[in-house]
Amino acid sequence: MEVKKKFWKKLKNKYKLSILNETTYEEVMHLRLSRLNVASALSILSVLLVTATTFLIAFTGLRELIPGYPDREMWRQITMNALHVDSLAVEIERRDRFFQSIQMVIAGEKADDSSNAGIPVTKINGDTISLGASNEEKRFRDLVEERERFNLSLDELLPSSPEAFYRCFPPLTGGMITARFDETINHYGVDLAARQNASVSAVLGGVVIFSDWTMKTGYVIQVQHPGDLVSVYKHNSVLLKEQGDVVLVGEAIAIVGNTGEETTGPHLHFELWRGGKPIDPEKFIKFE
Repeated sequence: MEVKKKFWKKLKNKYKLSILNETTYEEVMHLRLSRLNVASALSILSVLLVTATTFLIAFTGLRELIPGYPDREMWRQITMNALHVDSLAVEIERRDRFFQSIQMVIAGEKADDSSNAGIPVTKINGDTISLGASNEEKRFRDLVEERERFNLSLDELLPSSPEAFYRCFPPLTGGMITARFDETINHYGVDLAARQNASVSAVLGGVVIFSDWTMKTGYVIQVQHPGDLVSVYKHNSVLLKEQGDVVLVGEAIAIVGNTGEETTGPHLHFELWRGGKPIDPEKFIKFE
């Protein structure tokens, strides 16, 4: 106890700190301090200094000046670039397989399902493409090929007699042509202006071989018809049929919309393909 009292007494002993003029030895100022006061002041100063330093490092850009500290903006940019590269690689692979599948369908061949083995169909930013032919499409195609094996009337009429297809149901009722077929500018169909939410009809009976969303042309539906004919309907707002569905002539398959990067307003972009080549729809369908 006696030792503790002496210790606290020493801490509380007052000392005078004087500041003198070097020339005249006149006292300029003085402070009355104790060891306890000095220790308390140094402790408070240390706490304030540590707190201020921590705040500056945690909430300001000074932390990036510390050697070895990761640059947050750089890491964020690296992460975004990695995601973009990965998405681009998947998108390119999926589109290559989609074009390969379409070419095989147009050529009348059956898609090789083994080429898609081990590669999942992935949905990215809403732009998805379903690869391969469905079982319904294969059965329908086999049925059509069997029935048309000895019937050459369709193949004979299509190239030489456009009037044979004037009986086709127009894809839109009251649709006005705003842009015509022009292969020189890669416009492989006709644009039909229509009011929003108008129904889109199948021009002939057939089976849906593609029904999904694409980045450039929005919601797209494609129908395979007898005679190696494929009709394409782009920029829809809603798709009423799925891949593999069998549709009848004049049946509603979609709703007119304004989707995709290449659209300029509510309209339907309609294409006809035969044997892998585009044909002018106005030669085979009377548009109102």
